[in-house]
Amino acid sequence: MEEELPALHALIERYGNVPMSLADACLVRMAERTGLSICTLDFDFTVYRVHGRNPLHLISPPGYRNLHQP
Repeated sequence: MEEELPALHALIERYGNVPMSLADACLVRMAERTGLSICTLDFDFTVYRVHGRNPLHLISPPGYRNLHQP
């Protein structure tokens, strides 16, 4: 993980208004490196981008909502 710290820090800074957790940053970074999909119920992942501009490929149920909202 040490070699990924600069990239993780950059992601967390970029999405500071969301805010992005370390766990979210790790998943986004793994998606950047591998091209794999992310299975999630967290709406925040619709905001995150791979390599700064491409939406993530998400596996999630239709109509899911942000888990941080009541």
